Amino acid sequence: MNRIKIKISGMTCSGCKETVTRALENIEKVIKVTVSLENESAILETQNNVSIETLQKALPKKYLIQGENTDSLLIKTKKESYLKDLYPLFLILFYIIISTTIISWNNKSADSFMMDFMGLFFIVFSFFKFLDYNNFPRSFSMYDPLAKFIPAYGWIYPFIETLLGLMFLFRINIVLSLGLTIVILGITTIGVTNVLLNKEDIQCACLGTAIKLPMTIATLIENGIMIVMAIITTIILYA
Repeated sequence: MNRIKIKISGMTCSGCKETVTRALENIEKVIKVTVSLENESAILETQNNVSIETLQKALPKKYLIQGENTDSLLIKTKKESYLKDLYPLFLILFYIIISTTIISWNNKSADSFMMDFMGLFFIVFSFFKFLDYNNFPRSFSMYDPLAKFIPAYGWIYPFIETLLGLMFLFRINIVLSLGLTIVILGITTIGVTNVLLNKEDIQCACLGTAIKLPMTIATLIENGIMIVMAIITTIILYA
């Protein structure tokens, strides 16, 4: 949970205080709002990151969020929140790396390590998508271009990940597995890049919707690592 303090100019009476309070409380990720008419400020407790632009848009035009400290406080809060929110992702990736190292201990080849890593990656990440399967397609379609165009794709995507994971771990049609990995994650990466460039505040569905993750550069890096691994493995196999 985040705690943000902002300065708001334009409040002159108790009616203004009530208007500002209601406007900020109506923002989806805001849990609690405490407005001070005397200090011309508001303290917000939010479920996730909320940008200054989002807060300002929610307010009538006569009320303006101002003050240099507001921006610096929000940036600090965002950084702290991102690290906290992304902790499950980093922890899961750490365990996948450790597990892959153990599985590939007797086989020192790089391509074997990468195939085991990709296999475990897909299996683990599909598991989290199945935890809240009914809500995953809607969340996934918020940024994945193919899921937006073909809604059914969001419903079958966790099954595709599970199948790819098994194919990598059991070395079933590796060429097809690598090709599908590059294409599928490439499409998702395009969507993630658009979200980041447009600075949209969207939840990442890489771990499903049971675990709340913000869409950050870490999501892009995560997809990038898998794509690079798939390309390198393909090169090694055909070298």
